[in-house]
Amino acid sequence: MSRSSSLITRLAGAAAGVVLAAAGVLVAALPAQAASLTQVTGFGSNPGNLTMYAYRPDGLPANAPAVVLLHGCAQNAATYFTNSGWQKYADQWKFALIVPQQPSSNNSTSCFNWFETGDTARGQGEALSIKQMVDHARTTYGTDASRVYVSGLSAGGAMSSVMLATYPDVFAAGSIIAGVPYRCATSTTSAYSCMNPGVDKTPAQWGDLVRNAYAGYSGRRPKVAVWHGTSDYTVNVVNATESRDQWTNVLGVSATPTSTSSLPGGTSLEVYGNDQVRLYRVAGMGHGTPVDPGSAADQCGTAGAYFLDTICSTYRDALFFGLGGGVAPSPTPTATATPRPTASPTPTASPTTAPVCVTASNYAHVAAGRAYQSGGYAYALGSGQRMGLYNTFYSTTLKQTAPNYWVVNC
Repeated sequence: MSRSSSLITRLAGAAAGVVLAAAGVLVAALPAQAASLTQVTGFGSNPGNLTMYAYRPDGLPANAPAVVLLHGCAQNAATYFTNSGWQKYADQWKFALIVPQQPSSNNSTSCFNWFETGDTARGQGEALSIKQMVDHARTTYGTDASRVYVSGLSAGGAMSSVMLATYPDVFAAGSIIAGVPYRCATSTTSAYSCMNPGVDKTPAQWGDLVRNAYAGYSGRRPKVAVWHGTSDYTVNVVNATESRDQWTNVLGVSATPTSTSSLPGGTSLEVYGNDQVRLYRVAGMGHGTPVDPGSAADQCGTAGAYFLDTICSTYRDALFFGLGGGVAPSPTPTATATPRPTASPTPTASPTTAPVCVTASNYAHVAAGRAYQSGGYAYALGSGQRMGLYNTFYSTTLKQTAPNYWVVNC
């Protein structure tokens, strides 16, 4: 299989140099008798050539849950384990952590190869290696096969999408942090445009990519949380909306939120369906995992390169997964629910008035008041129909059917 060594200089982007030498010796520095992040060998055929690390807190009971953590580019397992805050809640709520590591021999910047088709298909490459780690934890540590979860940052977030799509029978839920939809890219070249400016597909098109990842599967699908900083210039924030579209379509729920909430750290939360999909937007945050150092119950992590001091995403994800004492609390709205505009019946223009049709870039439509933008997309004023990405490169024809009411196409 061809391994890319050039990509993701961009996804790694500013991540060059983030690997901490001290983190590499974390395991050796811990007492042998204490729970520690430990390398595991012989976990399977390992076709993706990944390295497995695992953390089993002291007193881990039988049938405990397990969470797979997928690091970002230029990071390693120890870095992500140490800074993300997951160890705190694994110790507190007694679940195992499985932490795959991408060697530089697979990818020069240690990115998971989320854009290589041979690594993102069920039963192949890196996706199968990660699944074999989960199987090993079940047979060796006695973890619960029905309570397996996955979370990752950037390339790891994209790989979380891969695992949720290819192994819906393995994962009960997942979290995609600064990632992209499944099969957004299928080559090194297409990965660039996927990350920035993003790829615009219909919800059904995104959903079909997931459904085709395990053709014929009709079982339960995992619930999904999506996290993204609104000032992420490495992986464009439009990917959050596209991921939302993908997973709401797969789970068969409306892409209009059932509730919205305001959370700490300038974070907004949109909930879809019966809490099956969550979308967290962190205002002003760049590219990284949201953390909030401190000792409070909802604080975690260590701030640093690509661990950004805003809100403890790990705490929110652990509760969403149902790991906090075995109870999965519902979010508590702190603001009135504000559903997104949806298309309503189109008013009919007066028979004596010819319709006004305008073709222009989405940027120009917004500037002229024929549309508005939200989350990186343009929407027709009045009808709320989505027009595509909000920029000067996407053009749309809008028809005015009533004062301040525009629809797509003429």
